Amino acid sequence: MLGTILPFLVLILIVVFIHEYGHYYFAKKYGVGVTDFSIGFGKEIFGWYDKSGTRWKICWIPLGGYVKFFGDRNVFSQADQEKIINKYNKEDQEKLFVLKPLYQRALIVAAGPFANFLLAIVIFFSIYTFIGKDFTPAVINEVQKNSPAMTAGLKNNDIIVSIDENKVKSIMEVSKFIMMSTGEFIDFTVTRLDQKIKLKVKPNIVESEDNLGNKVNKRMVGIKLGAYNNEINHIKLGPSKALYHSIHEVYYVSVSSLKYIGSMIVGSGDSSQLGGPIRIAKITGQVAEFGILPFLSLMAYISISLGLINLFPIPLLDGGHLMFYGFEKILGHPLSQKVQEGFFRIGMFLLLSLMFFTTFNDLKDLGLF
Repeated sequence: MLGTILPFLVLILIVVFIHEYGHYYFAKKYGVGVTDFSIGFGKEIFGWYDKSGTRWKICWIPLGGYVKFFGDRNVFSQADQEKIINKYNKEDQEKLFVLKPLYQRALIVAAGPFANFLLAIVIFFSIYTFIGKDFTPAVINEVQKNSPAMTAGLKNNDIIVSIDENKVKSIMEVSKFIMMSTGEFIDFTVTRLDQKIKLKVKPNIVESEDNLGNKVNKRMVGIKLGAYNNEINHIKLGPSKALYHSIHEVYYVSVSSLKYIGSMIVGSGDSSQLGGPIRIAKITGQVAEFGILPFLSLMAYISISLGLINLFPIPLLDGGHLMFYGFEKILGHPLSQKVQEGFFRIGMFLLLSLMFFTTFNDLKDLGLF
């Protein structure tokens, strides 16, 4: 139990801290007063004040965090400026978030998600620089009889060049691209006798287990892979190449995640694979047993997910506040308090529904349903 909870807490504390520090950094940069910097919700476990009067604290419910700005009842509301202006003197007004220019407020809000993307880039960059990245070309050693791959025309000794227009740079990427595909067919481009051939493979959806023993619905095409000329090409990258591949990985995961969510909305995606804190905790504990490198990689992917989700245009999330700022820019004034509160109720309903759904999936994954 401790082997599951402890790695999960470490991962969440780091990812949430980075997210909230993004908000905090730009708030301080633009002179906004910060009264609280909290990791977790609920009752405080311990905390301290810094020189500027900010209360840094750890709370009991480690499923998020927040930065509270000076004087703000609703830190993202612009609808009651007159009351705020009359309540504070000139010196204190300089520290109020709601009186800052629109671009500064937008940057402060957007800084949280982008800090998560930056954390993922730093992790990938460190791995590619100090450990290395695999660039072993993927060769098909075997096409299973009567499999989707055989039906589509894939053959032994084909070299996989791309999957769904994603260039396959290593043998390790083949399973990732197949797993992240969302269409009915997967587009393969292979090299065969120095000719490039494009094929469409309709995968089978098979209930199986991942490398950690968790039940998953896998997209199977029926091929076994090997290294080109039986040579493993794993190299450490220089700074520029490591940065390029790090940014590309964050971009790929973000775009693929959006496509996957889109497929669930239209009903073609597998919503049973959508998990919440319980599943994340379980997987984190399992991955931590394999060492620091897999754990850091998982942290990068969780950080990307947190950053991406927070950019969704749902009130209560950072993306919801950015949506309000978009309306403010177009209309020339903030939305009324009544309209904002209506949006917040919708946002609360959507988030609670998502929490219920993911928790149900998590409990079903544990065999409780």
